[in-house]
Amino acid sequence: MNSYETPADERVASGSVAGAPCWVSLTTRDLLAAQEFYHAVLGWDWRVGKLGDQYRFASVDGLPVAGVSVVEAMGHAAVAWTPFFATADANETVARSQERGGTTAVGPISFPPGRAALLADRDGAAFGVWEGQLINNWEQWRRAAPVFVELYTRNAFDAAIFYAEVLDWASEAGCCEVHYEDEKVVLRNQGDVVARIHSGAVESAPDPAIRPHWQVHFTVADVGACAEAAQAHGGMVLQGGAGSAEAVLSDPDGARFVVAEA
Repeated sequence: MNSYETPADERVASGSVAGAPCWVSLTTRDLLAAQEFYHAVLGWDWRVGKLGDQYRFASVDGLPVAGVSVVEAMGHAAVAWTPFFATADANETVARSQERGGTTAVGPISFPPGRAALLADRDGAAFGVWEGQLINNWEQWRRAAPVFVELYTRNAFDAAIFYAEVLDWASEAGCCEVHYEDEKVVLRNQGDVVARIHSGAVESAPDPAIRPHWQVHFTVADVGACAEAAQAHGGMVLQGGAGSAEAVLSDPDGARFVVAEA
């Protein structure tokens, strides 16, 4: 076990936080370039874990917060950030997704100490599910780097029904509550926002031009500095930047993410 990993007897099982985001992972074409970029922009350190040389773990103050893998290692997945949601039973979750019009790209397959699957909802937005022990304490993880994950889709209510049924949102088996706030569907755990679903104004018709996707938001101390570092290391500022509370950035390979001040 690497020194930055939480001891097994202190880890949280995925079933105890069922339905909540529990990990984020990047697929990229250039592993070394991705490590250099995110170290410069977010200050992350990188280590090789038990999953082999094709998968690296990013850490903040020694705490694992994200992973990055080469595209070929994840079944030719697209270059993108992907959120993973905790589940008590990956097989059952995959079956629920397929029954409701979702698709399965990979898995469930074994990634000790658990099992993972890559899925897409019925509108094509990619997400993952994880069954097993989390790599570290869930409360520590969600406060160390990711602020929350947000789904941009054509119909927020339809998407919310899909994820609620697939991931046990707002049920006794899940750990999160679903609310409607400011024209968005909001997933909360003990009052804290962990995910949002957005599709535009409540009275507007679903927008066929929207490409449904999950977007990962990371907390940073200085949005402007992150934007400058992104540009200096081959990325782009797509929205916001200096003087803004948040910015949409892309890395050199085109994967998009959001940085937001705490």
